[in-house]
Formats: sequence, C-alpha cells, structure tokens
Amino acid sequence: MYYVTKRIEISAAHALSLSYESKCEELHGHNWIIKLYCKSKTLNADGMVTDFTKIKEKINSKIDHQNLNKVLPFNPTAENIAKWVCDSIDNCHKVEVWESENNMAAYEKDED
Repeated sequence: MYYVTKRIEISAAHALSLSYESKCEELHGHNWIIKLYCKSKTLNADGMVTDFTKIKEKINSKIDHQNLNKVLPFNPTAENIAKWVCDSIDNCHKVEVWESENNMAAYEKDED
C-alpha cells in the first residue's frame, strides 16, 4: 500500500446553522489547516497515488478566501467540510480539518 499526506492552509469564513444559540451562528473566519491522507495499492501512470498539486488546486479553487455558506451546499461545520474534502479527492481515505490550533474534526471512510 502506498500512502501520501497533503497539508493545505486556507482562509475562509462561515456561519453555522445550529439548534442552539452560539456566537458561531454569526459570520466569522478561520485560517484553516486541512490534512488529507490518500492511499492506493497501485500507482497511477505517473508513479503517484494522487498528485499533490491537483489536490491543492481542487480544494483551494473551491473554498480558499470564500464564504463557505455560499460555495458549499451544506452547513459548513468542520465535520461536514472534512467529509466533502475526502469525497472530492481521488484515493483520499481520511481528512482532518483544523479550525484553530485547538479544534479539529476528522472524517475517515469505512474500510468495508
């Protein structure tokens, strides 16, 4: 099995839709860290699991310097963003989304 990890930094804003009162319901921003974990039993024709540059381009072109409520079709919690990133990248099996140094959410595909 081959493994690659890509770390991306983005700046983006969001406002959460919650079932309780919270300051996070107001538009606010983060300097997000997104860590992607990809794996494959075989390499592609270029000898890669997934091209690092293509990962960055795909994620940054959609969410960097954006209001996530306007560009994503779901409540932009860190958990939902992690799943969206994982589903968007070939061979990705796990994603960590860091909103701050102390707050991280992760999504990992089942290995069934």
